[in-house]
Amino acid sequence: MLSVLRVHLPSDIPIVGCELTPYVLLRRPDKTLYPEDVPESSPLDGHFLRYKWYRIQSDKKVTVCSIHPSEQATLQCLGCVKAKIPVAKSYHCSPKCFSDAWQHHRVLHDRAASAVNENGNEEEELFGRFNSTGSGVINSTLPTSASSASLTNGSTPLYPATVTQRNGGETWFEVGRSKTYTPSADDIGHVLKFECVVVDAETKQTVGHPSTLLTSRVIPAPSPPPRRLIPVNGADVIGHLDADGRISSSGTFTVLSYNILADAYATSESYAYCPSWALSWAYRRQNLLREIVGYRADIVCLQEVQNDHFEEFFAPELDKHGYQALYKRKTNEVYTGNPNTIDGCATFFRRDRFSHVKKYEVEFNKAAQSLTEALVPSAQRKTALNRLVKDNVALIVVLEAKFSNQGADTPGKRQLLCVANTHVNVHQDLKDVKLWQVLTLLKGLEKIAASADIPMLVCGDFNSLPGSAPHALLAGGKVEPTHPDIVVDPLGILRPHSKLAHQLLLVSAYSSFVRGVGLGVDHQRRKMDPLINEPLFTNCTRDFIGTLDYIFYTADSLTVESLLELLDEESLRKDTALPSPEWSSDHIALLAEFRCKPRQRR
Repeated sequence: MLSVLRVHLPSDIPIVGCELTPYVLLRRPDKTLYPEDVPESSPLDGHFLRYKWYRIQSDKKVTVCSIHPSEQATLQCLGCVKAKIPVAKSYHCSPKCFSDAWQHHRVLHDRAASAVNENGNEEEELFGRFNSTGSGVINSTLPTSASSASLTNGSTPLYPATVTQRNGGETWFEVGRSKTYTPSADDIGHVLKFECVVVDAETKQTVGHPSTLLTSRVIPAPSPPPRRLIPVNGADVIGHLDADGRISSSGTFTVLSYNILADAYATSESYAYCPSWALSWAYRRQNLLREIVGYRADIVCLQEVQNDHFEEFFAPELDKHGYQALYKRKTNEVYTGNPNTIDGCATFFRRDRFSHVKKYEVEFNKAAQSLTEALVPSAQRKTALNRLVKDNVALIVVLEAKFSNQGADTPGKRQLLCVANTHVNVHQDLKDVKLWQVLTLLKGLEKIAASADIPMLVCGDFNSLPGSAPHALLAGGKVEPTHPDIVVDPLGILRPHSKLAHQLLLVSAYSSFVRGVGLGVDHQRRKMDPLINEPLFTNCTRDFIGTLDYIFYTADSLTVESLLELLDEESLRKDTALPSPEWSSDHIALLAEFRCKPRQRR
């Protein structure tokens, strides 16, 4: 007889909006193990599995800690009550919890004191529009009508909610009838119960006893503080949004660049400080999607996007929000694992704002092969390729704008835009390879510029600090022969040094915070390194903090209108690093609003 041997969840803590898929291990009559699903439509050995999910509601009221949502709150910050901060933000599970969180918590008080919202909705402006936990008090005596009157979860059709049992002050509401279940806001503070039972395919009678598991209390997905667009051109308003949430300035467009941290790299060994539930892909993918969609960028450049996650999640989900998707997976000469988990660069653009004209794929491995054949003696080519071949790629797309550019062109003239998205090699002991990869990309862009005089953007994770040779090449147009990064060049790929230059007139978008004027710019300037005109950090882990990500633009054809505000120590909870429950990557997103300059007549 088919029997259930074991059921368990990958994460013990269920989060609103994050799909729960229990692992069910079966034993067949011949004693072999079977880990796959057995739906009614495809019975196994004359049996199938039936699933049910229940929400267990208690007569007791439960308050949830704002810092550790899986814990019950024991104290409340009265300052939050006086400041009219959402009550849920005021609860803590212990004095130590409150003390540890104070550096971050007091920022809420400061913001509440100074916040002014035209619509009188300070809470939404201050604390974001997603995942509000309401009062933070869960009254579990809700009648059936207070729950969803009709439910759907997983792939099952709508069906009426039912109360299956009431015992000792607890009521079990049936909330799902498929193997997967996605907790909703109604589940916050409640324990969920999963039930799996074997059913005879012919008689439809259950066989044996149900196998069950209980989750911990469902928690809301933590909301990071919202980040606003800060004008840098002297404008008097901050981030005015139109009805669709985009900057309502005709002729401008926004570009987002974000390394989202591939799941293959998000290991508990590397990020032991991040709670396991917040590190799980089921949680991070929803949190990342909320963040990315919330920025409402016209063009989105993502790095470290796994092949399977692009095809199964990001492309279809962003398609729902009006984005067309392009992708370039890393080559896999070096990486020998599951091809689906190889990451790459993904570029998305709004179909109502741009149309796709052309796509170029840059494989640095192919360039390395050509380089070694031309420069390296045959006896040394294997050693040379071992140093140069690192699987990194770049994705270059040419887009045509569908919006007017306010006189930047003659009527009927096409406004094209070239966007490069890349992720440069990470190894710090291969500075020559980093610089060669960046130079290879720029030389390719120069060829495109020579054939079409169009504005250019170069976005990505360059794994290079400000002041490094790759940054000097990008931001300054050349690398000085005395730069320390080019001392080590065992293959001679950087000689002659005169070739370490380009003619694209690139400028780092975020350097505009140093030069800009306007409300909010002074505060952002304190988050910049004044010597190198770059943010103090875009990557923040326990072992490293520094700037690796950039958005470069051609200053002769584009101008920066506004920038997404930077994070600082106040924005990150005390003694934590990225990723965290609030921020699901170890990098922070960069976003810039641009306007095309009128073309110079030649």
